[in-house]
Amino acid sequence: MERDIYTDDHEQYRETVREFLAREVVPHHARWEADRWIDRAVFAEAAKHGVYGLQIPEAYGGAGEPDYRFRMVAAEEIAKAHALSFALTVSLQDDLVLHYLLDLTTEEQRRRWLPGFVTGELIGALAMTEPGTGSDLQGIATHARRDGEDWILNGQKTFISSGIMADLVVVAARTDPDAGSKGFSLFVVERDMPGFTRGRKLDKIGLPAQDTAELFFTDVRIPAGNLLGTEGRGLQHLMSHLPRERLGIAVKAIANCRAVFEETRRYCFERKAFGQSIGDFQHVRFELAEMATEIDVAQAYVDRSVLAFNAGTLSAVDAAKGKWYVSELQNRVMDRCVQLHGGYGYMAEYPVARAFVDTRIQTIYGGTTAIMKEIIGRDLAR
Repeated sequence: MERDIYTDDHEQYRETVREFLAREVVPHHARWEADRWIDRAVFAEAAKHGVYGLQIPEAYGGAGEPDYRFRMVAAEEIAKAHALSFALTVSLQDDLVLHYLLDLTTEEQRRRWLPGFVTGELIGALAMTEPGTGSDLQGIATHARRDGEDWILNGQKTFISSGIMADLVVVAARTDPDAGSKGFSLFVVERDMPGFTRGRKLDKIGLPAQDTAELFFTDVRIPAGNLLGTEGRGLQHLMSHLPRERLGIAVKAIANCRAVFEETRRYCFERKAFGQSIGDFQHVRFELAEMATEIDVAQAYVDRSVLAFNAGTLSAVDAAKGKWYVSELQNRVMDRCVQLHGGYGYMAEYPVARAFVDTRIQTIYGGTTAIMKEIIGRDLAR
């Protein structure tokens, strides 16, 4: 299906991203996966070439480009390169950390932190999840108490993407145990703050190069200038920023669906069985036809969501719809593509096999499918 969402500027940007990936990512990604670590230097190169961070204003050294379509182009090209560990780290910066820093910082904070993201010298992470708290944000036990002008932070976080690599971590903590949903605040914890330690690099079934970690905070002294946003509105800040995170997940999901589908389509018409291409069997053609249709239909929703985000009208409910549906579609497409590859689909050297495990997390992080349906259902009941 033809898409009319892009302009010539987006297509020129696509070439820039494609050339960057071919030069700086594709030759190294297999080694990163084996080492379970992405070379830090690649992010400085990625930032320099505008692969992420385009939305940072010119006053802080950025391009000042808020159009999310550029972000979608980057996601599509990274998916075609099958560099999903790299894709997640880039998305973490654009769709989470920078989204918070651009919206919630003071002028002093922006001048202190944003130039480092422009150059790729700073990598950020967002720390919400705890060992006993996943989607139930009001169950957060990490807490901070005032000590003069500062705050003293104690607690533990887990499943934190880029937790080992991150220089800045946005941490959600309880600051008033008696204030209910208004008793949480956000803090920026910096790399060398005493009492901030990182636990083990977690061993995941997929995305091995993308580091995920446990974080520990023991009497970490947080200067007043590292409070992010408004004291007591941390939960509201988290909720208001979830639509972009969920849009980012949907964008990555549909891009990966299309990339792996195209690999599979080519394979089906190259692979011979019983004297003909397996794509010439009706069953295989029907499998391909169903996936092509579902991907095109979902793409239309994602494209519309991106335009709505650009216009400032993407609702939390619409973002939740896209997040659960497209990430579940992604799992179905990966499973069917593995099946069509036969035994080769189970071999790690094939992109479809790696995508099968790398993308399984998509229906879990950013809010599980069940939570997305609850958000939509509550809106319908209202």
